[in-house]
Amino acid sequence: MKKLTIPEIIKRKSGEKLTVLTAYDASMARLLESLGIDIILVGDSLGNVLLGYESTVPVTMDEMLHHAKAVRRGTSAFVVGDMPFLSYQISVEDAVRNAGRFFKEAGCDAVKVEGGTEICDAVRAIVGAGMAVMGHIGLTPQTAANLGGYRVQGKEAASARKLLADAKALETAGAFAIVMECIPDQLAKLITERVSIPTIGIGAGVHCDGQVLVTHDLLGIFEKFVPSFVKRYATLAPQIRDAIASYRDEVRAGTYPDEKHSFTMQLDVGALFSEEK
Repeated sequence: MKKLTIPEIIKRKSGEKLTVLTAYDASMARLLESLGIDIILVGDSLGNVLLGYESTVPVTMDEMLHHAKAVRRGTSAFVVGDMPFLSYQISVEDAVRNAGRFFKEAGCDAVKVEGGTEICDAVRAIVGAGMAVMGHIGLTPQTAANLGGYRVQGKEAASARKLLADAKALETAGAFAIVMECIPDQLAKLITERVSIPTIGIGAGVHCDGQVLVTHDLLGIFEKFVPSFVKRYATLAPQIRDAIASYRDEVRAGTYPDEKHSFTMQLDVGALFSEEK
């Protein structure tokens, strides 16, 4: 699969829908690339899915870079690294420096940041330094507490206008695409029509230029919390439990490994050790 370029991604606006999924390791990244997924996001959702945090807020730069490096080793597809909380909000200098680490150390093709007008100085500076930025508006998990929790955004006129303003500001600042999370589908449609860069929906309806999901949600592996907008294309957690339980039982019963799964051969063990006598 040929890696998409930024111009090619932008050309997909109002065309063939962009497919985006998360990966946190080389094996999953390799699978996603083999199936033609356009963009692989190393999401800070790894804090919930892999690291056991209650939110994405505790995730560190070192943790994000560790997983981004693994993903890059597994794929040549377009990889976006999620900038964690406080890696780009404190100062423009911090934002550029930390974004640079995703490119220099992990080989990412772009970074993703959460927020609207309030982070556009950072976006402009990162882009100005030669790095690609994907925006993220609507429900922004890093600051969900300020938004009243994990709930749909943009239901009232003022907040809807704010989201449109955020999208246009990110476009002006140089973002090449915008993730829109948990907003009404008609608002997502309007924003998609009003900006010239692709919109990537997650809980934002069908009118976006592409869609993104957390792969562990899609596969039914992560069971602690399942957002209402997630469609489970498989339910693997019960199958995984059944497989592990079968392994446990067979080991305890002495039925694994059997002859088929052992290196069974005629071997004179005594002769092998005869020189030691």
